[in-house]
Amino acid sequence: MTPSKNFTRQLGLVLCLSAAALSSGLAQAKTFRMALGDNVGGTQYELGVKFAEEFKARTGGKHDAKLFPNGQLGSEEDTVSNAAMGTLDFSVLAVNNVTPFSPTVGVLTLPYMIQSLDDAVKLTQSDIGQTLVDNTVRDAGVRIVGWAYSGFRVLTNSKRPVTTLADLKGLQIRVPKNEIMIDTYRAWGINPTPMAWSETFTGLQLKVVDGQDNPYITVSTMKFDEVQKYITNIRYLFSIEPLIVSESVFQEQPADVQKAILEAGKAATEYSASFLVAEETKIRKDLTAKGMVISDPADDEKEWINTAVSQVWPKYYDQLGKDNLNKALKSLGRDQI
Repeated sequence: MTPSKNFTRQLGLVLCLSAAALSSGLAQAKTFRMALGDNVGGTQYELGVKFAEEFKARTGGKHDAKLFPNGQLGSEEDTVSNAAMGTLDFSVLAVNNVTPFSPTVGVLTLPYMIQSLDDAVKLTQSDIGQTLVDNTVRDAGVRIVGWAYSGFRVLTNSKRPVTTLADLKGLQIRVPKNEIMIDTYRAWGINPTPMAWSETFTGLQLKVVDGQDNPYITVSTMKFDEVQKYITNIRYLFSIEPLIVSESVFQEQPADVQKAILEAGKAATEYSASFLVAEETKIRKDLTAKGMVISDPADDEKEWINTAVSQVWPKYYDQLGKDNLNKALKSLGRDQI
């Protein structure tokens, strides 16, 4: 074989190997699916968009995430089950919809446990937060890789201003299928109506229920001003919405992709906190301009707080673990139980 023919053969082999390597790399590239319970423009969506941008950048453009907002891929609880089975990659959902699968996460949903954005950040980014992540992997087969901070849940209704527990009586209030939240309303003197998130707007529209509670940003993005008139700043629960990834999908990824997922989740979490601060004041003004009436609870919420804490917390000491609760309280600089 002449030198020129040998060179040509070697060059051809190199080109074939390069093409095969490129083809293999392209085959491994993936667009991951991410379910969102809320609509475009909310904190879930903003967290998802930021995660997708960071994830794509940290994988050199090889991997991406496609968002499916407004429950397109099923109810929030369904997405936990689907992620656990490995048929869904990511989901962003209200923390109360993770609690049925991993009960210790319920520490974040106890009424008045979280009293500020700083409290929410401390709990999710501390050792307590990591314990909740580990427990969720163990219990539910999904891993929390980011947190959306959506702000305090406020009560909305279509009938009348509510400032006292007496005003609440007689109203039909929608709540998620979450025992802690149900027990909180029962302590306040009414029997709430558990209802799937996907059914809530229609339920309000058809007067099946009179009201619901969610953060300001959710009230805005879901256009609840079209079916609700009154808002009460009960601030009993700070809405935290974890970004979960299927643990089986996560473990299938090479180390560099796992690292990119975790780093993108952290960056998206930091962005979520700043997004909330920037948007919430504007949203309140916008909802007022659209005709909603905003009230604060009478007597600095003492009636609401004392009733909920004294009647609800003790019911969950065994389920959540007093040690976990005391660790959370200690991290917040509050008296332990």
